[in-house]
Amino acid sequence: MTLLFALFLVAHGLIHLIGFAKAFGFAQLPQLTQPVSQTFGVLWLAATLLFLASAWALFAWPRGWWVIGTCAIIVSMVAIAHSWSDARYGALADAVALIGVVVGFLASGPGSLRAEYEHDVDRALSRATAQQPVTEADLEHLPEPVRRYVRASGAVGYPRVHNFRVRMHGRFRGSRDARWFPIRAEQHNFVDEPARFFFLRGAMFGIPAVAYHRYVGPSATMTVRAAALVPVARSSGREMDEGETVTMLNDMCMMAPATLISPSIDWVAVDSRTARATFTNAGHSVSAELTFNERDEMTDFVSDDRYQTSPDGRTATKLRWSTPIEGYRAFGPFRLASGGQARWHDAAGDWAYIDLTIDEVEYNVPSR
Repeated sequence: MTLLFALFLVAHGLIHLIGFAKAFGFAQLPQLTQPVSQTFGVLWLAATLLFLASAWALFAWPRGWWVIGTCAIIVSMVAIAHSWSDARYGALADAVALIGVVVGFLASGPGSLRAEYEHDVDRALSRATAQQPVTEADLEHLPEPVRRYVRASGAVGYPRVHNFRVRMHGRFRGSRDARWFPIRAEQHNFVDEPARFFFLRGAMFGIPAVAYHRYVGPSATMTVRAAALVPVARSSGREMDEGETVTMLNDMCMMAPATLISPSIDWVAVDSRTARATFTNAGHSVSAELTFNERDEMTDFVSDDRYQTSPDGRTATKLRWSTPIEGYRAFGPFRLASGGQARWHDAAGDWAYIDLTIDEVEYNVPSR
């Protein structure tokens, strides 16, 4: 959808070059009956450049592209109004662009879930952290399979992880038989003072949707909006708090193995390929069983302490939850999970509701 809208902005912008060519005599355009002064020719060119910049900013500056888009529409309408009899149909294209700008403002402007996410992340990033390296001595208290996993990830010798940012893409569905829809997500996790900020955007049946999971201290919330404006679901409470505590532990295990040396995690060895972790934060304690393969890679994470939230966010049911991992690859000097699923295990069997590919992992992100 974003790509199609960007192509529309490019096409609409390039059409404005006709007015520029008419003004400076670069082409014979008898279909344009009204004269265009060079002053307005520059205006037509400015509209072209602004629409092209808007299309570029959709990807390079998604939080503020709508500012450029608004300027493009204003300049375009001034030029169109001056040559109304020849260019009046361009106003229809500007109306379509305006709809996109409004959606962009609602999705990323002040008061949006995206702005709330950015504000929370910026505030947490302002905390200064020490950069001591992970050592072999830090691994001594870990069960043997966990110790091998952290070592195989490449964490030893690199700075301890105090925060990490992950970008990913994939698909999501709300129930076992529901249709999948594509998503893109970004999250920041903070370890010393545990927090997790997860922002997701996608589209179902052509309608854009955004979701924000916020976990700070003892409490967590989830908010979902359709078209960046209409509330679809909101969840909070004890079940949400405990569920997000499980997710925080899962992120640490899957995306930042170096954090498994944290004193907030108690470990019990099960066997040579299995270990059990209990993570305690802000009065909540949750447990999970981790499974590893012969290459010292974590292959699954299973917990009985997570709750499945209803589509409207009003009710929650405690179910077994697992995140089987699909593979590993290099992220800079580290070898980490490249993607996986999240699965619910109910009376009818287990089923995946989210399928993600990890695109980028960054540790110890500096303040912005």
